[in-house]
Amino acid sequence: MRKLCRNVILMLPLVIVCLLTVASRPPATENLAEAPSGKDQTLSPYFMVLSEDSETDALPLKSTRADVKIAGVVAGVKLTQVYQNQGKKALEAIYVFPASTRAAVHAMRMTVGERIIEAQIMERQHARETYEAAKKEGKTTSLLEQQRPNVFQMNVANILPGDQVKVELSYMELLEPEDNVYEFILPTVVGPRYSNQAAQGALDTEKWVQNPYLRQGVAPPYTYGLGLEVRSALPLVKLASPSHDVEIKYDGKTVAQVKVKDEATAGNKDFVLRYALADQKIETGLLLYPGQEENFFLLMMEPPARVKKEAVVPREYVFIVDVSGSMHGFPLETAKALMKDIITNLKPQDYINVLLFESGAAVLSESGSLPASEANKKKAQDFINARPGGGGTEILAALRKALALPRTPKTSRIVVVATDGYVHVEPQTFELIRKSLGEANLFAFGIGTAVNRHLIQGMARAGMGEPFVVLNQGEAARQAARFRQYIESPVLTKIKVDFEGFDAYDLEPQALPDLFAQRPLVMLGKYRGAPGGAVVVRGDTAAEPYEKKIQVTADKSSPDNAALRLLWARHRILRLSDLAGPEVASATAKQVTDLGLKYSLMTAYTSFVAVDKVKRADGQVVTVKQPLPLPEGVSDLAVGGGGPVRMKAMTRAPGRPGAGYYDTAMRAPRPSEEPLTATPRPSGKEEGVAPAGKVKIKIKIKETGIKGNLEEVAVSQALKAKLSEMANCLAAAAKRGMTLPNEMVLSFAVGPDGKMSGEQVVQMSLADPPLSQCLTEVVRAIQFPAPGEPGAKVTVKLALEIIP
Repeated sequence: MRKLCRNVILMLPLVIVCLLTVASRPPATENLAEAPSGKDQTLSPYFMVLSEDSETDALPLKSTRADVKIAGVVAGVKLTQVYQNQGKKALEAIYVFPASTRAAVHAMRMTVGERIIEAQIMERQHARETYEAAKKEGKTTSLLEQQRPNVFQMNVANILPGDQVKVELSYMELLEPEDNVYEFILPTVVGPRYSNQAAQGALDTEKWVQNPYLRQGVAPPYTYGLGLEVRSALPLVKLASPSHDVEIKYDGKTVAQVKVKDEATAGNKDFVLRYALADQKIETGLLLYPGQEENFFLLMMEPPARVKKEAVVPREYVFIVDVSGSMHGFPLETAKALMKDIITNLKPQDYINVLLFESGAAVLSESGSLPASEANKKKAQDFINARPGGGGTEILAALRKALALPRTPKTSRIVVVATDGYVHVEPQTFELIRKSLGEANLFAFGIGTAVNRHLIQGMARAGMGEPFVVLNQGEAARQAARFRQYIESPVLTKIKVDFEGFDAYDLEPQALPDLFAQRPLVMLGKYRGAPGGAVVVRGDTAAEPYEKKIQVTADKSSPDNAALRLLWARHRILRLSDLAGPEVASATAKQVTDLGLKYSLMTAYTSFVAVDKVKRADGQVVTVKQPLPLPEGVSDLAVGGGGPVRMKAMTRAPGRPGAGYYDTAMRAPRPSEEPLTATPRPSGKEEGVAPAGKVKIKIKIKETGIKGNLEEVAVSQALKAKLSEMANCLAAAAKRGMTLPNEMVLSFAVGPDGKMSGEQVVQMSLADPPLSQCLTEVVRAIQFPAPGEPGAKVTVKLALEIIP
């Protein structure tokens, strides 16, 4: 064993220098792109680590290509990844990549030389065991796992020197037009996810977050190709991409071929294609698929025309804006432009409040929303514009605080969240919104070129609102105008669907929310018996009650509609996944697993695995994680946190032209330990700062003692995140005239759920009830690792420093 002292790069504003123990490894298991080891490590992304081993190809992914065919309302996508080993050692490559949140991944195949191996769908753990066994046996094998509904991980093992292994996966998704415009989105890169979760003991489904990234502005080390075909029964018009430069070739009026011009730089932002059909038409109607065991239907009904309300109920707007490190620069400036446009156009009878968040949170008005006067609108904009972006992305704490703000009577509350979504707590976020939103609608704005659409769309679903994605500042005004239109005059509310003489069941969604956007009503389901009867949709427009009847006839039935089977299953899986947290209820997990196995679909609990029958190696491999480019416009603060950076010298991969831009090992970032409300940001120490009159109070942990089944490092990490709040308690005591000591000692118990147990922190070095109560409230809010048993004791010694 040997010890290395490495600089730990923290989210603004702190930097720790710590000792990490690094075990020597034999060459066969060396990981060329891994975060430094250590018990205090979090599941945070990190910058690329490059080995000095010239015999190992550290960048095995050579190309990715997407071939897309859009026919009617269904898009079929084939993603092809090519891995090539130009080194001298056998490899295992790990690559994290995105897809659409609605992607129904239904097939995978692997090509090794002339051999084509079709993948099998298996229960996740079984698939992983099959893969690991094949890897150990020296067989080339690939494993595809879902980490989130829009994030996947590919493992390919036993790529021998000189080998080229091709892996293809296929998925389909349903396209839903809005305002007569169709939009197809192909995500190309997974943005870095903020995490303050300890790596030690983390679930396998969370470990993907700990992935290597390239520096800001560095192009992907692999090519990204795209070929796309659009076919329609009606002439295509207004076909264009707002994200990429494309070449478009038409084959008549109803077919178009689309190609990205510059494939070298296509892989660091979402590809977006928009088009419309002639005469402002959209695909609507009823499609039926008579299967061998089950029958499926798809209803896409054109909504009624939007009717303007003569009188709009006064609104209370609560804006929740992400100002974390990943939002620094272009994304935050885009968010500011969006907020300016929306806030400027608020009506005098409206109310406004703003919460900004990163590791901490700051609120414009803690006592409640302010009238939307010109002075208060300017105050809100100044409040937002003052933030440069930095720190972690503690979205759960921010939402709890925002949703608990006092409500303005006799108003309709609208909650607006603006973020890039680079977090890994999506299910917990959805559940929090469902439980805490109350009588309000939540609208989620994704800001950036490669946002976490799973989070953005899921928040809107949970909040009965609409999702928006703002690709750039130029789109801010357009999206703000759409938002204003939605909230002023919903298209259809109180929607109910009835079936007359048509035996429908297993509907998705199970209930239709209010329709804000001008898009078709979409419902998937199953039916029994022969087609017949009618589907009746009822609701309210701004002017009058609405009713639409769609006849169910046999001519709507066709074997060509087989995609409905997979689309229905995917929609049901997505709804169940929204409810599933890291410790999902076994009943929900079983439902998702059964659906994945029955319909041969990728889920959180089912995976695809392909195994070559030919043994080609001895099973000794070097594991490399393929580094990802930062999404276009995202700065290094998304990974390094923006604190002072000290690194070893840059190294070059021998024999790899252009590979000299990789940095050596950097410690994964930690969340900022200073909330937005604190004043000057210290650097170089783990400490909290709070002003007390004309002096500052610094506080840091001197010693930590643990009795019971708790990791000291994890407890210290949780406490460090609250140091600034403790400093605020001390500042308040100083203002009351209390003389503070140089040290004080806190003692408390942690219950089986990881929360402080008992009524109060025992303050052992001084007696001051208000201070003790304040510290108790801070500690009570901390989520410690669950010891799994009662009675774990924590003692922490805090060192205080008074700065004149």
